Amino acid sequence: MSLYRARPQDGIAWITGASTGIGRQLALDLAAEGYTVAATARDEERLATLSQDAAGRKGRIVPFPADVTESAAMAATVEAIERELGPIVLAVFNAGTYYPVRGTEPKAERYVRTYQINVFGVVFGLVPVVERMKSRGRGQVAITGSVTAYGGLPTASAYGASKAALTNMAASLKFDLDLINVRIQIINPGFVETPLTEKNEFPMPALMPVDKASRRIVQGLTSGGFEITFPRRLSWALKAVNMLPYWLYFPIMAKVTGWDRRRRG
Repeated sequence: MSLYRARPQDGIAWITGASTGIGRQLALDLAAEGYTVAATARDEERLATLSQDAAGRKGRIVPFPADVTESAAMAATVEAIERELGPIVLAVFNAGTYYPVRGTEPKAERYVRTYQINVFGVVFGLVPVVERMKSRGRGQVAITGSVTAYGGLPTASAYGASKAALTNMAASLKFDLDLINVRIQIINPGFVETPLTEKNEFPMPALMPVDKASRRIVQGLTSGGFEITFPRRLSWALKAVNMLPYWLYFPIMAKVTGWDRRRRG
C-alpha cells in the first residue's frame, strides 16, 4: 500500500514562512490547486495582502500569524487552524533565514538565530501537526531545505549546516512516519530569486524565478519521492562534487565561487 498523498478535498494545507519568497508563491499555487491554505508568518500585513491576492483562485488563503521560534505559539496555531478550518493534511515547513557568516569574522548570534528559525522553527510546528496526523492515520509533511546541505559553501556555515540538519532530520523521521502513513519529503532547491539569495556574495548558477521553483515543488508534492530537488543539473552536480576527496573539493568550489581570487589576511 502506497503512502498517503494529500489532496485539496481531504483538508487543509499549512505553510510557514508564507509572507515572502517561495512560501508566498507556493501558498498562491496551492490555492490555485483548490486548497484552503493556512498561511503563517510574523508579518500580519503581508499575510493579509497574500490572502487578498488569492482572490479568484479555486481555493483560498487564510492568515494565521505566528512566530515559528515559539513552541507554544506553533502548537496554538495548529489547534486554531484545525478548529477554524479543518484537519491539516499537508504541512510545508518553509520558514527560514540566511545570515552570511565569514570565517574571518564569525558571529555566534548569527548561528543561534539561524538554528532557532531554520531548525527549531520546523520542530515546533512538526511535533504538534504529526501528533494530529498520527491520530487520523494519514498526512503529508514537507520541509524546505537547500542544496547547500550537500557540502560547505562560502558564507554558508550557519545556513548550510541548518539545512543539512533538516535533511538528516527528515530522512531519520521517514522510517517511523512511514509506519503511521505520514509521508515526509525534503525540498532542496537550488538558487531561487528571493530576498534571501540577494545576500549571496558569489555567483549563483541556474538561478531560478520563484514562480518556476514553486511549480516544481507543487509537482513534487503531488507526485514526487522523498527528495524534491531542482534544477537537477545543479543539484546533481553538487551531489557529485561532494563525493570527491576534500583535497579536490575545496579548490574546485573555491574556483567555482570565486573565493580563490580573494586576498588572504
